[in-house]
Amino acid sequence: MAKDDYDYIVFKILTYLYGVLKRKYLFKIEAFNALISKEVSEEYLSDILRMMQAEGLIEGLAFTKAWGNYYIILNNESEMRITAEGVRYLNDNGKMKKTKDIILQGAGLAATLVQTVFGN
Repeated sequence: MAKDDYDYIVFKILTYLYGVLKRKYLFKIEAFNALISKEVSEEYLSDILRMMQAEGLIEGLAFTKAWGNYYIILNNESEMRITAEGVRYLNDNGKMKKTKDIILQGAGLAATLVQTVFGN
């Protein structure tokens, strides 16, 4: 699975936000960027977050259409939260479970995140 694959990025975002919800750590934009933003462009990340919010997986972000089909985030990413639907999706969706297994087979920041949040 490519590091810029939609499901891979969604899994990492939801896992990070779930860890924040569980009070495993505080949301820090530097940590979020190190985990997510370095692997995708700002525009792609904005599209993913907008789709995740439209699906009800996260909440708290505001978007505006800048030009063409490009959306920008109006507020800070630290205002986003995982929803109950996002928690269920993270725990019950087959692709999320597969992504979790793939990440746990490796090492690095993503594997540490998964181990911290899920206790694996």
